[in-house]
Amino acid sequence: MTVLIAADTYAPQVNGAAMFTYRLAKGMTARSHDVHVLACRADKGKSFTEFRGEASVHRLRAHSVPTHEYFRVCLPWEIKKDISLLFDRIEPDVVHVQSHYMIGEQVVYEAQRRGIRIIATNHFMPENLNPFLPFPQWLKNIIGRVSWKDMGKVMGRADVITTPTPLAAKAMHRHAFLPRVLPLSNGIDSAVYELQPGEDIERHQHPTVLFAGRLAEEKHVDVLLDAVAKTPAELNVHVEIVGGGEVKAALKAQAQRLGLKDRVKFFGLASDADLRKAYIQADLFCMPGTAELQSLVTLEAMSASTPVVLANAMALPHLVREGSNGYLFTPGDSSDLAQKIATILQLPAEDRAAMGEASHEMVEKHGLAKTLDTFEDLYRGGRYEDYAV
Repeated sequence: MTVLIAADTYAPQVNGAAMFTYRLAKGMTARSHDVHVLACRADKGKSFTEFRGEASVHRLRAHSVPTHEYFRVCLPWEIKKDISLLFDRIEPDVVHVQSHYMIGEQVVYEAQRRGIRIIATNHFMPENLNPFLPFPQWLKNIIGRVSWKDMGKVMGRADVITTPTPLAAKAMHRHAFLPRVLPLSNGIDSAVYELQPGEDIERHQHPTVLFAGRLAEEKHVDVLLDAVAKTPAELNVHVEIVGGGEVKAALKAQAQRLGLKDRVKFFGLASDADLRKAYIQADLFCMPGTAELQSLVTLEAMSASTPVVLANAMALPHLVREGSNGYLFTPGDSSDLAQKIATILQLPAEDRAAMGEASHEMVEKHGLAKTLDTFEDLYRGGRYEDYAV
């Protein structure tokens, strides 16, 4: 098949939706499909095409926004003709949009006009945009309601709609009035993060908590730093923070203010190999974010047999069996988080290892191959009813 994937966020942007789209394109190309990705340019200039290992990537003219360091927006009147010409050239058998914004919206309209099968996947909650909107909360609330309405209007045209978790599907039903949304995990190739036979990666000298992800307000990494400052001094808990984002400078200042400068390391954006090593070396992974539709980084850490402490918010509770592979903490409550971190790090090494094994076992149902199998079947005409529980 010729598959057109429309993504409003894609590499070199770093976030869960961009990573999923990359893995989807790579996986479908490996299955001998002709895969095309339609995404924003990362810089100024006209639309162009680049040929990458995972797909032919068509970059559309885009503009920066003043409130975000890398996010780009495409204006409908600038991209509509380019999208139509791309449809003429590649003649897709199916389109798979990753959001209802900008590119996704225009691709849905063009595909529907031509009678082409549409699969729509939602990775976003409108609330994800709040930190980047310089408006009072009452206006943000209005924008959120309008965004949900637009989601229903655009994605309601698709043949099948998916989202990573049952909780996200319920939210789309409740707020976007979409009656049939299929929960379908983004998928993870857990073998990538496992120690290989004969491989030896040295552990840290001090108990270490890892966070990986975009350093944005909704990730609440500040709560993690406050929590580490509250853990027992004799534990000497260290933190590794992998990722870049708009609150990095504030987090560095906070670590300095809390007296944690020597115990907190900021690594910025990391290669896949370095991130894998960080997962394996960590004694504990923490995700304090409150707007996670699935959290691929948490799944990656669990694949590396790492215990987790996650905020009891959005989809994260689905990734925790209390006391088995980790704990949930009350969102924003650094004292609760500190207690959960200390509980795990004070365990004997064999008990922490058992928690890590429990994490690894839980990830098996999120296998990437299963996700690709399902999307491939949906591309060929599979129905919502075939997979709905």
